[in-house]
Amino acid sequence: MTISPIEEGYDVFIHDGDVKVGAVRAVTQSDITIYVENAGDFVVPRVAVIEVVEGKVVLNSAHLDPALRRAVGHAHDAEDPASRSGFPAAKPAD
Repeated sequence: MTISPIEEGYDVFIHDGDVKVGAVRAVTQSDITIYVENAGDFVVPRVAVIEVVEGKVVLNSAHLDPALRRAVGHAHDAEDPASRSGFPAAKPAD
């Protein structure tokens, strides 16, 4: 199977999720470097890339370093929980 070219700035997803976990920062012949929010840069071997489509890179988590898997699990920790739930934030009591 041929994988489309990867470009800097593409969004990164894990094969079993629909939430963006990072963005491509650099591309070489053998790997890509991705930035994960709250964790920094990680080098990912190209063998981990399952698909590239419409500016999105999809990775197979089985090929990822354990540190990257942990970082992906916490990529959105700093976000406001109310914004993720779809409900407005509760107003403080007077």
